[in-house]
Amino acid sequence: MRLKGIRVGFVLTGSHCTIKKIITEIEKIVEEGADVFPVVSYSVSSMDTRFGKASDWCKKLQEITKNPIIKTIVEAEPIGPGKLFDVLVVAPCTGNTLAKLANGIIDTPALMAIKAHLRNQRPVIIAVSTNDGLGLNAKNIGTLLNTKNIYMVPFGQDNPVAKPNSLVARIEKLLDTICLALEGKQIQPLLVEYNTN
Repeated sequence: MRLKGIRVGFVLTGSHCTIKKIITEIEKIVEEGADVFPVVSYSVSSMDTRFGKASDWCKKLQEITKNPIIKTIVEAEPIGPGKLFDVLVVAPCTGNTLAKLANGIIDTPALMAIKAHLRNQRPVIIAVSTNDGLGLNAKNIGTLLNTKNIYMVPFGQDNPVAKPNSLVARIEKLLDTICLALEGKQIQPLLVEYNTN
């Protein structure tokens, strides 16, 4: 059990097409002994999409983690002063969240959770999932790569022909990324060929 006794804050933002895969990874993290505390963005907590209903995702998160879901800025703020987590994961991390984080905009539960956790100089792991990672958000990814205590899950282009600017994290590398980040190390290689299989 690689994460026994580790308190993991787990932030989900609105890349709805990847949430199913993320839920599977949360199950693995729980199996590794971690105590996982879910935080959801406004879109995850309220938006029904063709990929699933918000209420179903939230119910599943509570079943897996056995912890209440943080859904508001007010609920997320105590993460900092309480030093509630050893590590915070943001997966999926949308381009919107990347841009706001890189520019210090804190207007959602997800961003408040990240800001509150970073004040304790503890690791934040980001698993990007954005259609503009090699476009408008390239500079924001660059900024975050150079920010202390930010670690990235390896990522690559998921569809270079149809969506040449799109980047998605290799989510199967999440657990290894967490373990290394807890040691203050960035998993390598960071830029990988994205396998859609």
